[in-house]
Amino acid sequence: MKNLILIIVLLASLSGFAQQDVLFSQYMFNKLTVNPGYAGSREVFSADVVYRYQWVGLEGAPKTFSLSMHAPLRYEHIAVGGYIYNDKIGPVVDQGALLTYAYRVNLPKGKLSFGIQGGVKYNNVDWNMIQLEDPDFTFQGDHTNKVLPDANFGIYYYSNRMFAGVSSKQLLQNEYGMVTVDGKKTYSKLLRHFYGMAGIAVPVSDNVIFRPSVLVKYVKDAPWQMDLNASFLLYDMIWLGTTYRTDGDLVFLTELNISRKYRIGYSYDVNVKERAHYNSSSHEIRLGIDLDLLKNRMYTPRYF
Repeated sequence: MKNLILIIVLLASLSGFAQQDVLFSQYMFNKLTVNPGYAGSREVFSADVVYRYQWVGLEGAPKTFSLSMHAPLRYEHIAVGGYIYNDKIGPVVDQGALLTYAYRVNLPKGKLSFGIQGGVKYNNVDWNMIQLEDPDFTFQGDHTNKVLPDANFGIYYYSNRMFAGVSSKQLLQNEYGMVTVDGKKTYSKLLRHFYGMAGIAVPVSDNVIFRPSVLVKYVKDAPWQMDLNASFLLYDMIWLGTTYRTDGDLVFLTELNISRKYRIGYSYDVNVKERAHYNSSSHEIRLGIDLDLLKNRMYTPRYF
């Protein structure tokens, strides 16, 4: 049964009737994976490494690794960055590497940033990993592996107390392969994904900050998805929060500020709807570093 579920997931992802973009529960601590306009917003060199193991207990479950880096230049209106990832779902491996450029405009109470990412993606399918339980079921792999260009665009506004942004990913919508099932050909296409996000930091006391935020995701032929998050920063040291995702996931997350330079985060996802019967949970761990390479940035608390 697990192999059958895996084939269904594979076909759904290749036909494009699902969200194809990599999913991270701790996006609020590093929005570069969602919006290239975020580049440079921490005002220092910032890097994040994330490893995600989704749907633990399900054979062929997604495993994702990502590395992102970004920083402002000496000319404060410009920021640059980079983002690489490896996403494996059963026999499907999706990899990408993108560079980021952002132009930032100073406003009276914050900054407005326009960002673009450009790079390449590679998709591969190992058909030898697919084991069919029904010998009469005809499944023929004819997937053409390709290296494809891709681009993302985002607009991001931020201040010390709030942020908001819109972005779109996979702008070029390239075809990256073809699958033949029972003699019928299905072409795989990267669909545009659209995102909207917003959040605010509200002081509760001298030692407690409340930060509600929302992330809305949309892609054609898939339902809208919304992440509603509520987090608290305690003593400028530790974040504790929870997220409800409208597909039924409940996320518990934390980030520990070891120092002004180093951060470590962890999130635990559990599905409270129908998928709870087929998988147990998802785990995500993240390591972050902030370095003031320019030696002229004034430190302020980073709520976003």
